[in-house]
Amino acid sequence: MVILKGIPSILTPELLYVLARMGHGDELVLADANFPTASICKCGPAEIRADGVGIPELLKAIMKLFPLDTYDDPAAVMDLVQSDKLKGLKVPVWDQYSALLKQAGSDGSFTFVERFAFYERAKNAFAVVATGETALYGNLIIKKEVTPYKIE
Repeated sequence: MVILKGIPSILTPELLYVLARMGHGDELVLADANFPTASICKCGPAEIRADGVGIPELLKAIMKLFPLDTYDDPAAVMDLVQSDKLKGLKVPVWDQYSALLKQAGSDGSFTFVERFAFYERAKNAFAVVATGETALYGNLIIKKEVTPYKIE
């Protein structure tokens, strides 16, 4: 547990280190419990564990520190497979993500990425955070913006 003023205690030292090291355009995958995190991370991204933590709770904490890209595809989710589209499957967790992204200054929208294309995109991410999220289609990618700072 991190005990620092202003830092949400849900953010582990490993995750804080990753967030600090990311640069403009780097992507972070918040992976649900079914995501093949270990396999994807063999291709390069750092693997961060957040077992037992839901993505909305983690996203809310990350957004307090993370400058979300507001111009170029700031967020993406794994799109429904065709059979789930035909069933009209609803994904309530996406509404939570949208609301949290709006609070962070974006318009709350995200790109829908086909399942296998999502896996390929994840292989190029800076890191993948393995969570305990159990919502169907709970995977989310967020992109970092330039961190504004003032030179004194």
